[in-house]
Amino acid sequence: MFPNLSQPKQTVREMVHEIQTELRTTDVSPSRAAELLVKLTALMGNCLEEIRNADHAYALVLLGHLEADTAANRAKIRAETTQEYLWKRETRDTKEIVVEMSRSLKYLLRSQAEEMRLTR
Repeated sequence: MFPNLSQPKQTVREMVHEIQTELRTTDVSPSRAAELLVKLTALMGNCLEEIRNADHAYALVLLGHLEADTAANRAKIRAETTQEYLWKRETRDTKEIVVEMSRSLKYLLRSQAEEMRLTR
């Protein structure tokens, strides 16, 4: 069957937030932890692509402010008040969340494997 094209696509940030909420509110089984880790690993590529796009957009804004202003520090401050800078920060923060959740899931899986090994 064809996917429903009328539904809006979920953003990377929304997918990461859903995983974050699940990890915070439920006791994750080892199999579910492995699934979430695979999903987060796949989302990392999307995060990196988003970071590249956001960095480029911010660089263009910063360049515009640098060309319009004689003082580089003021131009940078002005550029940091734009939506492009906010986007840049959000993308990097999302990547950090993905990295930390991946580390947590890896630790969880290792500790559960060790616990299973010791109970044998």
